[in-house]
This record gives sequence, C-alpha cells and structure tokens, in this order.
Amino acid sequence: MNTRKKFGALLLSCAALGTLAACSSGSDDAKKTDESGSKSEESFKVTTVRWSDWGDDFQKGFLEESAKDAGVKINWDVYVNADWGDKKAVLLAGGDLPDAFLGSITLTDAELAQNQGMFIALDEYIEKDMPNLSAALAKEPKLKALITSPDGHIYSLPKKLPMRPEIANQLFINKQWLDNLGLEMPDTYEDFINVLTAFKEQDANGNGDVNDEIPYGAGNFDPTFSFILPFDNRLGIDGTYEMSLKDDKPVYLRTEDSYKDGIAWMHDAYAKGLIDSELFTQDQSMSDAKRMDKDVSLVGVSVGWTADATFGLHADEYVALTPLAGPDGNRYVFSDPDHYNYGRNEFMVTTACEDPAALLKWADSFYTDDASIQTYYGSFGIGTEKDGDNYQVLPPQNDESADSWAWINSLRDFGPKYIEDGFNDRVTIDDTQGDGLKLKLDAEVNEYALPGFPNVTYSNEELSKLSSIYVDISSYVTQMASKWIVEGGVEEEWADYLKQLDSMGIKDFMQIQNDAYDRYVKTVGE
Repeated sequence: MNTRKKFGALLLSCAALGTLAACSSGSDDAKKTDESGSKSEESFKVTTVRWSDWGDDFQKGFLEESAKDAGVKINWDVYVNADWGDKKAVLLAGGDLPDAFLGSITLTDAELAQNQGMFIALDEYIEKDMPNLSAALAKEPKLKALITSPDGHIYSLPKKLPMRPEIANQLFINKQWLDNLGLEMPDTYEDFINVLTAFKEQDANGNGDVNDEIPYGAGNFDPTFSFILPFDNRLGIDGTYEMSLKDDKPVYLRTEDSYKDGIAWMHDAYAKGLIDSELFTQDQSMSDAKRMDKDVSLVGVSVGWTADATFGLHADEYVALTPLAGPDGNRYVFSDPDHYNYGRNEFMVTTACEDPAALLKWADSFYTDDASIQTYYGSFGIGTEKDGDNYQVLPPQNDESADSWAWINSLRDFGPKYIEDGFNDRVTIDDTQGDGLKLKLDAEVNEYALPGFPNVTYSNEELSKLSSIYVDISSYVTQMASKWIVEGGVEEEWADYLKQLDSMGIKDFMQIQNDAYDRYVKTVGE
C-alpha cells in the first residue's frame, strides 16, 4: 500500500480519556509469578490495524521468537482498516485501552495530540531500555526530530523502512506507441507536447481508430502536479499540505510562480485535446478502466508506481518516461524519502501498561537489520533468507503477488524498523516485479532527487488551526486549478487568487509551517 489513509473519529477530551485510561489495564495478567515467586512471562495486549484480512501468519516467526526472547507474550488485537474508524472511537471512549498501539495506521498525529494524556512519554525508557533505538537516533538525528513533539517529549517510536526508493510515483509512456509512429523518447517539455499531439492525431495504438487514443490520462497520483512537474513543482509522497522546500525554505506549491506557469501550459494542452477531457470529473474506477482496457491500450502517458500496477495487461507496452527538462533546463522527479521511507507513530504505549520497560525492551528488538527485513517481507524461511551479512527476499508462494505475500507474512509498512544506509546493497530481490522492479526504476532517475519538506510535528493548537484553515484553502486551490486547466485564465486571475488565499489565512498557515520546520531543524542540529 503506497497511500497514507486518513480517517477521523469524534474523541472525548484529553482529560476525560486520560482518566478513563488510568482506570483500565490492557495487561490484566501481566507480572505473573511462578511458585517460587520469580517473575514469569508477562502478557501485553497490542492493537494493530491491517489494510485487509490477511490472516494471522504475520504474527508467527520473528514476532513470536522476539517476544519469547524478551520474556513477554503479545496478545494481538487486530482490526481491518475498513472497520477501524468506528471501532477506534468506541475503544477510546470506553477506556478499555490496550498496552500499546502498533502502526501509524492506528492513530493520526491529530488524534495523538488531542489525546496525549492517554500515552506515556518514552524519553527515559528509550535512554534506559532501548539500546538499539538509541544507537539509531545517534546515527540519524532526523529520526529524533521526526518523533519529538513540540513539548520536547517523545510519545511514539519511529521507523526507517528497508528497500524503499527515493522516487515515488512517476510518469510512464507507451513505448509501443512511440515505435508505431517512429517517435523518439521526449527529452524536453516541448518534445513531450509534440509527442502527445502525435498520439492524438494519429492511430498510435494501431487499431484503425484515430479517435480512441487518450494522450495523457489520470493515473494513481495527482494528475495536475504530474503534468506540470517540469515546472519545478516538487510534491512529497505524503502531500498532506502540498509543501516543499526551495532554497531551504518552506513553500506552499500552489502559490509559486512556477505552478502558475505550469497550469498555463496544461490549459493549452487541454484545449488541444491532449489531456483526457474527463480528467476532473471521473472517479478512480473510470480512469482505471481506460488505462486497463481489456482490448487495446488507450492511454499514452499516465502516472503510477510501476507500469504493471498502472496499466495491467498492457504493462509491457510502457516504460518509465525520462524526466523531462523544464523551462529552467532542470529535470524534476517526485521525491520525498523523509515522508516515504521514514515515519513516526509506529508504537505508542498507553497509560494502561503496567510495565512499559518490559514492553519497550521487546520493541527495541525491532531496530536491527535482521528484524527490519523480516518485519517487512516475512520471517526467515518464509519471506526472507540470511547468508552472512547478506539477505535474499524469497519469491512469493501460493500464486500471491510479491506485495500481497509480504503483507500476509509481515507487518510490512507498519511497526518499528531501522536499517542503516547501504543496507539495500546487501539484499538480493527479483527486479521484475514489486519492490525490486521499483528500485530498478528508481536507480535510473534518483540522481534528480531533491530534498522535500520534512515530516515535521505540530502541536495540538497548530493542528487545530491547520485543520480549520486548510480545509477551505485546499478546496479553493483545487477548484481553481481544474477551472484554469479547463477554461484558462490563470495569468489574468493570479493576483486575485493570491488575495483570496490571504483572506483565507494562508499567512497563518505558512507561519505554522515555518515554526514547525524551524523546530525540526533545531532538533536535528542538537
């Protein structure tokens, strides 16, 4: 799963929830003793959420062995994401808290900030009981910045994922169409427009119909930013607030002159019929149907993770589009590894836990190379193998895809993890599918990667202000983008557009982003 799900729930106040949490315990049978009075295996309840019901095989292998080694027993409380929103509200409001939540899918930044009284600060435990994580924080200061709240405390554990690319979604072009029309791979944005024109005016797919080709169609990522990428519009994989960095300063992309210029070019292409006329009116299923038509390829260029994930049966016709040289002569790609490869909120201990030290000692065992590869692809002998300092990702079984096999047998994206730089070079993986294919594509273009806006933290007050401000701003800017692309007028209306954003609170929005960024930079430098 390569998209970050967001969901809301009506929660009680921090004080009320904190009181309820203190009265409950997710570890009713913790701290048992044997007949001699010695402490025996402790039991902890850990809640996690899965995108789908893949069974409980993920709990076996490393997770069982690591718990046994740590002298604890983990009682997994597993939910499916589709049911989690309602279940979460009931669980929190009822005060029947687990000892810990595992995975950033369980609770959002806003929910954690609003209910901070439910969770214990982990600072002292990290220092005393988590040597693996402490070493990782020392090696990569931005990990600490990632998890340090504005109050200076740490309430969740981080992750740094193995085998992740620097480049997220990218454009793919139908190479067979290029060959059919005797065209070369476009190199500049002007070349790109000329190729799309040829796709429209000629029978590019060779089925005898010159009117069924869609030169540029929607894919699995923002179609506007994908089209205007050569105009220096760098959008991170998170994309929550469409922030970026330019000259080491935070910028909101939809107020940049480069964005305006890109929109003007996109309108011109739309007016010439080079862009799907239903780009802003169709849903995902409609765009999927066009890209994956069972009879013939209909879309010349689109955006996605890999060709097979984007075009289905026609994947063999497509190749990655070489990053185009834009008006400034530079080439840009979607790159934000700080959001995509790193994360927080992967393990949160609640006030219901009677022995946080024991539970966190177990969590610390996740912060090794062996653990990280197993909790991402599956335990040794199932999803992975180890040979000295090297690893191999095993092929999927039972007719499962590589991605599905990993989710069935591991925590995959979620849970504590950490690998050092250079780790991926010691891993062998099939480069014809899944992560291996994406990493191969990444190696071809990651030289163009630029820093993205870091995954900063916000206070509860800042999150509240952002929520009230950005809902209106986001709705307005996306509405104006679709209007300008379809009808034109961006140059004439740009000044009024910026004035409207001022009246909607864009200055307050940017002040929050700057404050959060400054805190992040300060923490990294400590």
